[in-house]
Amino acid sequence: MPTIALTDRFCSTAKPIEGRTDYFDETVSGLALRVTEQGHRSWCFHYRSPRDGKRARATIGTYPATSLAAARGKAIEAKGHVDAGQDPRLVLAGQASAGMTVAALVDAYLADPERAALRSKAEIERRLRKNVVPVIGEVKLAELRRRDVRNVTDAMLRRGVKVEATRVFEDVRAMVRWAVQNEYLDANPLDGMSKPAEATSSNRVLGDDEIRALWQGLPKALVKSIQCQRIIRLCLITAQRVGEVAGMVPAELDLSAREWRLPGARTKNGFPHTVPLSDLAISIIKEAMADAGKGKSLFPNGSGSLSPQVVARTILRANDTGRFGIAPWSAHDLRRTALTGMARLGVAPIVMGHVANHRTTTRAGVTLSAYSQYAYDKEKRHALDLWADQLKAIVGGGAAVLPMRKRR
Repeated sequence: MPTIALTDRFCSTAKPIEGRTDYFDETVSGLALRVTEQGHRSWCFHYRSPRDGKRARATIGTYPATSLAAARGKAIEAKGHVDAGQDPRLVLAGQASAGMTVAALVDAYLADPERAALRSKAEIERRLRKNVVPVIGEVKLAELRRRDVRNVTDAMLRRGVKVEATRVFEDVRAMVRWAVQNEYLDANPLDGMSKPAEATSSNRVLGDDEIRALWQGLPKALVKSIQCQRIIRLCLITAQRVGEVAGMVPAELDLSAREWRLPGARTKNGFPHTVPLSDLAISIIKEAMADAGKGKSLFPNGSGSLSPQVVARTILRANDTGRFGIAPWSAHDLRRTALTGMARLGVAPIVMGHVANHRTTTRAGVTLSAYSQYAYDKEKRHALDLWADQLKAIVGGGAAVLPMRKRR
C-alpha cells in the first residue's frame, strides 16, 4: 500500500487503486486513509496487538467527519494505548459502545455508506425499524444476548410471518457482525445462533374461498402496483413461476396462436417451454401490453423487467399487514394451487408435468426420455383452459367446472 504525505486536498479526492486502498501517512506512523470502490473514506490505525503480537487495525473515524488533523491526533492516542500494553480496538469499542443501544446501532449501521449502496437497503431498514427497534431498541448493546433476538423473532412467528422472521434474524446477525468489524463490540453474542425458521415455502394450497378473496381484493390490497396484481393473476392462471411471468416480453408471445414461448435462457431447467394461453390469460396480457406501450417488457422497471424479488417483497409486505385478508402465502403457492386445481379436475400427471415444465416427470425413464417425443400440446391447452374456466367460476361465485372423466 502506498505511503504519502497526506493532505486535506488529497484526502478529499483520493481514489482506490485496483480495489480498496489504504494510503499510509508519512507524518504519523500507522495512520492510513482507507478508500473503497464506492468512494467511502475512513481512518485506520495499523499496529501490532499487545495481546498476541499479530498485526491489527482499528477504525478511528470517517472522512470528512474526522479531519486529517483530528485523525492524526487519534492515531497518536492509539499508539499511546499500544505502548501502554492496551489494544486500541478494545479501548475504542468500550468508548463507542458505552451506553449505546440497539436502536442507536441500527442508526449507525444504516448510515454506513456501504449499506446505502445496497439495493435492498430500504427493505432492511423497514424490517429493522418495524420489528427490532420497538421490541429491543432500548437494550444496551453491551448487554445484547441471544434471548433478545429470540424475543423479536418469536413474536413474528406467533403472527405467522415465518419467512419475514428469518429475514429479520439475518438482518440482525449481519448488523451485529458489522458492529464487531467496526469495533462497537469486541465479540459477537449471536455466534452459533440458529435461524428461527427456514425461509422456504410450505405446501400451502389456497382454497376456493381464499382464491376468490385474493382475486377480488387485489386492486385494494396492491393499489399502488397494478403490475404486481397482473403478475399474481397470471401466475395463478398459467401455473408458471413468478420470475418467468414478471420477465415476460412481447417477443415471447404469439397471441394469434394463443401461445407464450419461453426460451431456455428464461426457464429454471434451461429448456424451452411453450405455455398455451387461455382467454383469461390473454385478456390480462393485452391489458399489460397496452400499458407498457412499445417497451421491451410487459412489466417494465427501469431498463428491464420487474424482478421476482420485488414481487415477492410486495406480497410479503401485504401479507405482513393483513391486506389480502387471508393467511400468508407466497408466489410459489400460486403455482402449487393451480397444479393442484388441475389435478382435482382430472388432468393426468404427465400433462401437469408438461404444463409445469418438470422434466423429472415428462422425461422420466428411457421410454419418455429417448423414445416418446410427443409434447402434449393439445392436452396442455385443454388443461389450462379447463383450469381458467374453473378460476372464473370460483372468482365469480358461479358453478364449478366438472372434472374430466376417464374413458371406459
